[in-house]
Amino acid sequence: MATPEENFAQTGLNLPPAPAPLGVYKPCLIDGNYLYVSGHGTVQDDKSLIIGRIGEALDIEEGKLAARQVGLAILSTIVANLGSLNKVKRVIKVLGMVNCTPDFERHPYVINGCSELFAQVWGPENGIGVRSAVGFGSLPDNIPVEIEALFELA
Repeated sequence: MATPEENFAQTGLNLPPAPAPLGVYKPCLIDGNYLYVSGHGTVQDDKSLIIGRIGEALDIEEGKLAARQVGLAILSTIVANLGSLNKVKRVIKVLGMVNCTPDFERHPYVINGCSELFAQVWGPENGIGVRSAVGFGSLPDNIPVEIEALFELA
C-alpha cells in the first residue's frame, strides 16, 4: 500500500509555496489528533493567484482546476508545518466556497477538483470526508475558490 507522499508523487503535480497568512490567523492548528487548516486560496507555483468569478471570468472546468490548485496549497501547508503528508491519516471535512454568479448552481462539481486530489493522496477510504460546497458573491482578492479543511493525524 502506497503512502500519501508516494500517491502524491504519482499525480505528477507540483506543490506551490505554502501561503503566508495575510491576516491575523494561523495557516493551520493542531488540536489533539486533529489538524485544522484555515481557508486557502488559489496560490500557484509563482505565488500568483488564479483570479476571477466562476460563471463570468472563468468557466466550470477552470473553476474545478482552481479548486485543485487550492487543494495543492493546502497540501503545501501540511508539508511546511508537519514535514510530510504521511503524518495525516485521513480527511475529515472540507468546506469549499465558490465565488460565482448568482445563477451558478454546480458548486459541488467545482469543489471536486480538491476532493479528487485528496482522494488520490489518501485513497478512497481516507481521502474522502464529509463536505460542504457553497456559493458566495465574492471571495478575498476575487479568487474563484477558497477551501478550509479538517484532517485526522496519523
